Amino acid sequence: MKLHQIAHARTGDKGDVSNISVIAYRPEDWPLIQREVTQQRVARHMGDVAPEDVTRYALPQLHALNFVIRGALTGGVTRSLALDAHGKCLASVLLEMEI
Repeated sequence: MKLHQIAHARTGDKGDVSNISVIAYRPEDWPLIQREVTQQRVARHMGDVAPEDVTRYALPQLHALNFVIRGALTGGVTRSLALDAHGKCLASVLLEMEI
């Protein structure tokens, strides 16, 4: 199943750092999300991101994970020529992960 079937996501950015929160729709899906959406799997799923550039924070009281990904925005909003310099589409990319 795809992650988006059991969770939604929000993004934020600061400089060259993307911040992606993955939030379970239902509390009963939280253990599956916590087990399957690891730092290593997120790095591999996002492509050019090294696992050491990804930090995962668990927020069990919110049934959510927060991922801080350094170097994900090709220099940041003021430097990047990317179409999505804020990285808003990164949440959609992550939600396509097979779990």
